[in-house]
Amino acid sequence: MKISKKILIIEDEKTLARALELKLIHSGFEVKTVFNGEDGMALLQKESFAFILLDLIMPKMDGFAVLAALKEKKIKTPVMVLTNLSQDSDMKHTKEFNVKEFIVKSDTPIATIVERVIKFLK
Repeated sequence: MKISKKILIIEDEKTLARALELKLIHSGFEVKTVFNGEDGMALLQKESFAFILLDLIMPKMDGFAVLAALKEKKIKTPVMVLTNLSQDSDMKHTKEFNVKEFIVKSDTPIATIVERVIKFLK
């Protein structure tokens, strides 16, 4: 039996978060979803995850603040950034923080995002 890997989705767009969650669960992962960075960090203090899907623009604590907090707390979980920000400066800024992939949500189908997660965690 394969041990399922835990993925944390931190995404305030609830429809997208739910769709990703369902697809990832269907692909055999254990998934937790929160809708802002504050809740994401609270969860990361208590549990460990194999992978984080992180939105950049969110209420309470944005993705950049989450990335900085992960670095500060030495949480080494690999991160995939999901965003509608497509500026090179945003992409470069995330590179300082162990971000494995930077995906522009509006350009990328959910199935593709899930395939990339699976490929990364194999």
